[in-house]
Amino acid sequence: RQGSELAGWAMGRWTYEGIDLNHNFADLNTALWDAEDNDLVPHEFPNHYIPIPEYYTFANATVAPETRAVIAWMQRYPFVLSANLHGGELVVTYPFDMSRTYWKARELTPTPDDGVFRWLATVYATANLAMASGERRRCHYDDFARLGNIINGADWHTVAGSMNDFSYLHTNCFEITVELSCDKFPHASELPEEWENNRESLLLFMEQVHRGIKGVVRDSDTEQGIPNAIISVDGINHDVRT
Repeated sequence: RQGSELAGWAMGRWTYEGIDLNHNFADLNTALWDAEDNDLVPHEFPNHYIPIPEYYTFANATVAPETRAVIAWMQRYPFVLSANLHGGELVVTYPFDMSRTYWKARELTPTPDDGVFRWLATVYATANLAMASGERRRCHYDDFARLGNIINGADWHTVAGSMNDFSYLHTNCFEITVELSCDKFPHASELPEEWENNRESLLLFMEQVHRGIKGVVRDSDTEQGIPNAIISVDGINHDVRT
């Protein structure tokens, strides 16, 4: 009702209960980095499938029902690729979203799979008509076009408890954030253009699920698939599971 151009960055950000869903997932980064600093990874502390801290599971924890539902959904289905869609900028961000130096507002903080994340973000950004346009203008202060319209989340602004970081550290899922438009609340008449801007990007992004190594880990005697087999890759300190 205020009009899309009059809405500030905070408009629509919080739920009725006053919770920002974008920062509401469990912070698994801190536990991992503390364990790494103490040389506990991966022998005493895992580098993947990091468990949710006990405090986060308490009934009185400040966790939205929407967040709990999404976590239960992630645990029920073995997603491997995901994107969450935001508004207010034109850029694709990738993990980590939380800076490793806790007191820094922004700091390049790549994951062990940084090359894959940069590829996924670039695939989306280069096929997005609004981002790739030669007439592309800045939304605010940051000139993301000169960066290829992608950025490491923590190098933009640090966020603890993001869905991207949680997906990567608690499940097998590689997730990015797509900031779809300078306008957080486009008019209904503008939605067809927004769809055209993103249609090819969404299709190309989904096709990336077929990249990389894939297959079935089987028992050599029974030929049965082995659930929860840990797959490690030399030089990448982040395993995945079947």
